[in-house]
This record gives sequence, structure tokens and C-alpha cells, in this order.
Amino acid sequence: MSDGFDVDRIYEVFARQKREDRLEHVGAITAPNASLARVYAWQTYDEATWFEMVVAPRDSFEAVNREEAPFTLEPREEGAAT
Repeated sequence: MSDGFDVDRIYEVFARQKREDRLEHVGAITAPNASLARVYAWQTYDEATWFEMVVAPRDSFEAVNREEAPFTLEPREEGAAT
């Protein structure tokens, strides 16, 4: 039986400042469950007055135009040519 705490997952965070704005990706956080992900996101990205903020588990995103899952690219090394 689960106590609601799982292995940490990465959650992508999206927010908008006004109702008419589009949701924008503002960052990512790590949390053991969705309830804590909401709290962590709000605490981490509190620099603006958000009308709305949402979190989604990174592993829930599905690729549309490529076979690799989203967010799987390795970060570019500093000094690497573009």
C-alpha cells in the first residue's frame, strides 16, 4: 500500500500572469508527488503574481513529431559550437 509518496519525479511548471495570457514554461521542479509538486512550484517560482500556475509530470509528455520523448536532449556543453 502506498502512503502517497513515490520516488521523486520531475514536474514541468507552466504559468500565466493574466487570464488572457498563454501558459508559458517557467521551469521544472522535483517532487515525490503532485501535491508537493504544486507547493514546490508555487514556492520556487513566486517572483511574479501569477493568475494561474500548473505542473505536469515530465514523463507524461508525449512526442508528436519525433520518436524521442520530450525533454531528453543532453544539455549542450559550455564552449561547444552551435
